[in-house]
Amino acid sequence: MIDSPANIEKASGRLGVLMPGLGAVSTTFIAGTIAIRKGISEPIGSLTQMGSLRLGKRTEKREVDIKDFVPLANLDDLVFGGWDIFKDNCYDAAVKAGVIEVSLLDQIKPELSSIKPMKAVFDKKFVKKLDGTHVKPTMGHRERIEALRQDMRAFKKENNVTRMVMIWCGSTEVYQEPKGSVYESLDSFEKALDSDDSSIAPSVLYAYAAMMEGVPYANGAPNLSVDFPAMYSCLLYTSPSP
Repeated sequence: MIDSPANIEKASGRLGVLMPGLGAVSTTFIAGTIAIRKGISEPIGSLTQMGSLRLGKRTEKREVDIKDFVPLANLDDLVFGGWDIFKDNCYDAAVKAGVIEVSLLDQIKPELSSIKPMKAVFDKKFVKKLDGTHVKPTMGHRERIEALRQDMRAFKKENNVTRMVMIWCGSTEVYQEPKGSVYESLDSFEKALDSDDSSIAPSVLYAYAAMMEGVPYANGAPNLSVDFPAMYSCLLYTSPSP
């Protein structure tokens, strides 16, 4: 039973949505959002846009739309960006993905074409079937993390966004378990970053960079990413005080 919304600060200002991987998943999300904003499509299947909540007892018959009850960002306030190992803008990537009809994509082509990927952090050994060239120069872990943080800062400034989130939408990396001391504590993980430990995957670097920038991170694939003790400690370390 829900009686009142959680004590969450009201969403205000533009929200930057940054996605590592501007492929089938992310371009479908972006294209769908733009089509809804333009009145071309309906948000079918969207819990936040079409779902409802029951308030009080069932016999009271009180229901409200989630989007009117929970302080969520308005779709008009979302600004999309991301990284990819291929140079394709979101229109070209969406056409190649083949998820949405081209006839619909053509109606929002200017908006999609304007979204171009930043160079990605990539390591072929973790995604062996892909081989893109739109990648950052070979660098150590710390340099790659700093490059991603610079990308986030630049995106925030250039797009006049007040808040950002990062959602991993890239390919699933080679399966890993957080074995060994590298992943057990923040101290050991930091040392592994300093020594460019080869077991640390790109998704982990993206997640770490996001947390260092105070940007919430969501993992959209079964990667190791944030699912190990050292990263839990990192999250606690970087989270603002209540």
